[in-house]
Amino acid sequence: MAKRADGVNTKKEMDLKKKMPECRCDVLVVTPPLVQMNAPYPAAACLCGHLARVGLVAAQADLSLALALRVFSPEGLRRVTDAIRARRLRAPTAAVSHLLRHAAEYHGTIGPVIRFLQGRDSTLASRIASRQLLPEGPRFAILDTADAHAPETLAARDDAAKYLAGLYLDDLADAIRDGLDPWFGFARYADHLASAQPTFDPLARAVADDASLIGGMIDTLAEEALARHQPRVVAITAPFPGTVYGAFRIARHIRRVCPDVTLVLGGGYVNTEMRELDDPRVFDFFDYVCLDDGEEPLERIARGGGLVRTLVRRDGRVVYVAGAGSSRCVAPGCPDYAGVDFGAYPAVVESPNPMHRIWSDGAWIKLPLTHGCYWHRCRFCDLALDGIGRYAQPRAATVVDNLERLREATGRSGFHFTDEALPPAFLGQLADEILRRGLAVSWWGNVRYETAFTPELAARLAASGCVAVTGGLECAEARLLALMEKGITLEGAARVCGAFAAAGILTHAYLMYGFPTQTARETVDALDYVRQLFAAGVLQSAYWHRFALTAHSPLAADAARYGLTVSPARPPPGRVFARNEIAFDEPGAPDHAALGVGLRRAIYNYMLGIGFDTPVTEWFDIRVPSPKLRKRLVRDAVRPRGGFRS
Repeated sequence: MAKRADGVNTKKEMDLKKKMPECRCDVLVVTPPLVQMNAPYPAAACLCGHLARVGLVAAQADLSLALALRVFSPEGLRRVTDAIRARRLRAPTAAVSHLLRHAAEYHGTIGPVIRFLQGRDSTLASRIASRQLLPEGPRFAILDTADAHAPETLAARDDAAKYLAGLYLDDLADAIRDGLDPWFGFARYADHLASAQPTFDPLARAVADDASLIGGMIDTLAEEALARHQPRVVAITAPFPGTVYGAFRIARHIRRVCPDVTLVLGGGYVNTEMRELDDPRVFDFFDYVCLDDGEEPLERIARGGGLVRTLVRRDGRVVYVAGAGSSRCVAPGCPDYAGVDFGAYPAVVESPNPMHRIWSDGAWIKLPLTHGCYWHRCRFCDLALDGIGRYAQPRAATVVDNLERLREATGRSGFHFTDEALPPAFLGQLADEILRRGLAVSWWGNVRYETAFTPELAARLAASGCVAVTGGLECAEARLLALMEKGITLEGAARVCGAFAAAGILTHAYLMYGFPTQTARETVDALDYVRQLFAAGVLQSAYWHRFALTAHSPLAADAARYGLTVSPARPPPGRVFARNEIAFDEPGAPDHAALGVGLRRAIYNYMLGIGFDTPVTEWFDIRVPSPKLRKRLVRDAVRPRGGFRS
């Protein structure tokens, strides 16, 4: 009998159809591959928390983590290396050649390395840190290009070992991408098939490919989750474009083996990009596509009641059912992480930078505290979306009740608040309640760098357990901050960063370049402002994002005011899949792509504590200023670390 690429034959599919016992789970909420693998993404836990509160039996399955652990296992790597060898590549890359030369070493070390990163074998740290255990491929060359990358610059042996283990995994990911699957990445998979993808055709073709080794592994994991939980309804939450291929692949396989299971798609990607969906072929995979807050739509589907905020196929056409749902905007409830093994998530030190590593080192309990954004004025933001435009805030005491409940249930005390922006006054109340109860926790989240974050407030936040904050400095230029209605100033943001630094709170800045009307001079000036913050020690980490014009932003509705010409191209009716990022032209704009290379190069060095004395204009020149600087500066950050962050 013919076998698929993952080795599971079609007879097993038929057997599963016959042997599936009666359902013991109302809803199984699935996180599809791939999101960052150091901690569970919170959407599944939030949905399960709501379903449990209304009396439904819910379970969750993190198939993103499961796929990573399946690929990065002795058996998974054997299958990967066998598949690469079978392709007989004429010009293998350095990463592929290194994997094939050292395949036996990788097969023997991958299991222990994953166990070490999961915190299940700390004794391996000394051997990894000694650089005598792991095969060192192209990624390890970074250790020779800048003093700040040397493992000994990390304070602890375990940290050095985690950093080296991360380079080891990066080498493997590069080899998989270069030699087997060009779509592979740690925090994303085939995201080009979903990101601003107007038609369903490319994704449909990819999902139908039974020759894909990684796709076959996803099929097997979906089948195992079905057998374990036996659900009536499977809800797949796709937060990012890099999870959409996995979501459709899982749905396709469930359709094959258990056609009676109801399939539901929702999540951040759906809410942002699939609002104009009218291609009925999507419903060959899913019965329902839910928009905005998924709790009530999913509850209605599980109970067989009237639909709300849901897309369905009727008479061959896609129909939106608004329904008579609750119109009240409420703050999120307590997530339910029951059944989640936090010890299974690998923790990697992506960078020696103390702030940057927070995203990947440690399984934080992720949860939103508020609904929407309390500012909701930034012209580039998707203010038309319910998840941003409508704001609701809980009582501080309720939040701390939830923190205590989650700490008791999980045995963990580190929390990542995933809100759009946390208001200063609310955080002050939260800190006071934590301090009043004497609760020992650590937490971090996203803020706006507004002057209400005084030194006194920053000190209270730190005393309550705040270890870091992130926030948008965007273009870091006064005229542009006013044009985008950001509501902060450069002087005020610098004072806020200083207050956080004085309190011992690490800070990360989200930065933007290519905003409409931005000049090359303003871009260079913005970099100099950011350089000063790094040099002063009040900013520890940052990342430059290229401006994107999105369909649900006020800027898109008034593009001509900003000098933009918007492309009107759209698929014909009945073939619209996703629409969010809008193509545009800005006559006379500088070469933002070229400027972006210099911006990223500078920030990469600043995060390592080097390059502050280099004139900012030199980062935009490919030449290295001097032989001495060539030894100190990491000039290229074109290929980033493995991308554990989503």
